[in-house]
Amino acid sequence: MGLSTRTLFVGNLPGDTIVKDVEDIFYKYGPIVEIDLKIPPRPPAFAFVEFEDARDAEDAIHGRDGYKFDGHHIRVKLAHGGKISSSVDRYSNGGSRAGITRRTKYRVNVTGLPRSASWQDLKVSFFFLSTQKC
Repeated sequence: MGLSTRTLFVGNLPGDTIVKDVEDIFYKYGPIVEIDLKIPPRPPAFAFVEFEDARDAEDAIHGRDGYKFDGHHIRVKLAHGGKISSSVDRYSNGGSRAGITRRTKYRVNVTGLPRSASWQDLKVSFFFLSTQKC
């Protein structure tokens, strides 16, 4: 089974989350190989959790997607393409992953941002908005 079937994306974590918190949320579903916690400059934080067995990952999705942790409803789903190794420069090929570039005719033009805003701030804000339930 591929890495992508064993690796979960966990989103909408509080900004003060530590690896032990993520481990405490998921340990009961099976042996965890690795937890890669990402704390961006602005919340929410997110993590990649890799299980030894894909069945454990599937059980964790069903058991923890929407789970309330420290006042946040976390989002749990399979990671697209698996966890990206931290030793690989993910942004060395025009922002694409694994050398795959997807260009379409659709574009988003964002205006009115302060000069101090970075593309990472925009990405985190978009992720946060996309995980909110209407």
